[in-house]
Amino acid sequence: MSDPVTANLTAHVVILGAGHSGGTAAALLRQYGHEGRITLIGEEPIAPYQRPPLSKAWLKGEADADSLALKPLEFYAEHNIDFRPSTRAVSLNRGAKTVALSDGSQLAYDILILATGARAIALPIPGAELEGVMFLRTAADAEQLKATIGPGKRLAVVGGGYIGLEVAASGRALGAEVVVLERENRLLARVACETLSTFFKAYHEQHGVVFELSANVEAFVGADGNGHVTGVRLGDGRAIPCDAVVVGVGATPNDELARDCGLTTARGVVVDLEARTSDPAIFAIGDVSHRPMPIYGRMFRMESVPNALEQAKQAASAIVGRPAPPGEAPWQWSDQYDLKLQIAGYAFDVDEILVRGDPASNKFAVFHLKGDLVQSVEAINSPPEFMMGKQLMLGRKPVSKARLADPSISMKEVAA
Repeated sequence: MSDPVTANLTAHVVILGAGHSGGTAAALLRQYGHEGRITLIGEEPIAPYQRPPLSKAWLKGEADADSLALKPLEFYAEHNIDFRPSTRAVSLNRGAKTVALSDGSQLAYDILILATGARAIALPIPGAELEGVMFLRTAADAEQLKATIGPGKRLAVVGGGYIGLEVAASGRALGAEVVVLERENRLLARVACETLSTFFKAYHEQHGVVFELSANVEAFVGADGNGHVTGVRLGDGRAIPCDAVVVGVGATPNDELARDCGLTTARGVVVDLEARTSDPAIFAIGDVSHRPMPIYGRMFRMESVPNALEQAKQAASAIVGRPAPPGEAPWQWSDQYDLKLQIAGYAFDVDEILVRGDPASNKFAVFHLKGDLVQSVEAINSPPEFMMGKQLMLGRKPVSKARLADPSISMKEVAA
């Protein structure tokens, strides 16, 4: 049963954040028949766009703001969506149902959607303010990095996660020398198993990337007078020379607005399966939300496009009084060189890891199992393993480990 507070097709819906989740929510509300005002507040100067290609196609000059836009700019005016770029919310008054904006104005809402996303974590070390020390979260970040790296340039990437590795691959494609500095003793330590870490390290090394593992970054250093980074100083005293640095050590949710106005937060804004917060008139979607994961019986904050889209559907459906959309399996992807990594699920409560296929062939999948249930699958250039693994995971269907480990048995047969 939809909540009477929000099943109102004429309500004024204000969406704070014009990223993938906020832009999608605005479009879905109109698609689902919402007739009231929709105001979309975006901090960036351009319309909502796809972020994953920033570390790949954009850096390589294969994409721009127009090609990555979720909708053409005209879409918003044509569908009576009041899109306000270069604007951000500075505070919420839940009692008065108003938002104070950075331009000094106040905006009243009936329903509010927080889609404020996350921001890159900065390293609190000397030299962090030097020119050439960059992040990769926005189109402006990508444009700055693209203008900096190229043949003969030296790029240092701090952080051996997916963003760091994608930037490294793009840097090599553009002719730059690349060194990746990772604090842990292996790549992808927080997000992937050792099989995948070993595989990606070897593949990047074949393409000329240099790795420094167990590397403690102590400072960024610059030449006297020009304020531009020239190197990275490590804990062992070595200085790694570079012309640019990309820091990719994770992101933190932009949940300050929610915390300041008393909404329930826990490493993000806590929501239910309708994406509704502790205030029934406020929803939170995308990277800023801390959401239920029914498959695993826990709460978690996800950073992925599929999650942003799923929660945009949940919120838009609840607002217009549509039935809740069916639950989806969480998934994400990473493109590096000619490798396509597709990941379904998260390796929670895993007691066995099973590799299907041969990593030496650059085509294999790693299944994470809890008993005979698939918790997660990481598939390299293996779409059937990804697709069927996702189905097995979502359906909580027991699987034969012997059949799963045998690549001569098709994934359809394994899942049957």
